[in-house]
Amino acid sequence: MGSNPFASISFISPMAMQIYVIIMVLLVIAGTILDILHKKSAKYFFLNAQKAQKSAKRSVNAGTKMSLMIQTLLNEVLSAGEFANPKRRMSHLFIMYGFIIFVLSTAILIFAYANSKEAGIIPVLWHLGAVMVCIGGYWFWLFIRADVSSEGNPWYRLARADIFIVSLLSTATLALIWSILQAAGASGWDTLFFALFILAATILFGTVRWSKFAHMFFKPAAAFQKRVTRADGSQENLPDVGELTDPELQKRYPDIPEYMGQQPPNMGLGIKNEAPNHY
Repeated sequence: MGSNPFASISFISPMAMQIYVIIMVLLVIAGTILDILHKKSAKYFFLNAQKAQKSAKRSVNAGTKMSLMIQTLLNEVLSAGEFANPKRRMSHLFIMYGFIIFVLSTAILIFAYANSKEAGIIPVLWHLGAVMVCIGGYWFWLFIRADVSSEGNPWYRLARADIFIVSLLSTATLALIWSILQAAGASGWDTLFFALFILAATILFGTVRWSKFAHMFFKPAAAFQKRVTRADGSQENLPDVGELTDPELQKRYPDIPEYMGQQPPNMGLGIKNEAPNHY
């Protein structure tokens, strides 16, 4: 795990690998732009924001917006707080942080240590990132996927929405197998699995237009806008209920405390009577 696997490749020059990485970055950018244009998600986002601004009941200053931005970063982005299912949340965090570590360490190894097998802790992070992706990805694929549990479909059922997770899992898995074979001196086999690793990575970064990859760029903006609508009272064009503990609200609606009271009684397990098998 401490050896740079890219430095042992004799049939591809470091420049060729660097050009490949740059092409993959350009494919992600182009795919994201095409996805936004096709789904018109950016247009919808800005029109919805303008509509919400017109129905706002309060003004939100720059300090409040900065606070909401930090809350979004800490909750929705860094800790995946939008997932109510703790297993789904942990799986997502393994995949997200593993993918970030894997991609960044790949770029560092190729651009900074292409000719050196010794690259400090970076090769360890590269392997660790791939392992984290595999843990979170296979956990999600084999045990959490919604259609498997709720619709009775087999785990090997594939749909277009699965392009991202399948290609990501293939990339991480083949990268680890390639590294193991290379370390074991399995000449020929390591070349084959390196080619498969590159193929999977190309599918991962080249199919952004049709996969969920672009979603990760749009999701934080949508989460931030949702917090803004709650702060300014527009509530995504839903009624602004306010806080039930607000004395002014209770004064306007004196029957509110009678609904459940300050200490509501035990209403039973409810939906928790059944173990959650889907989300």
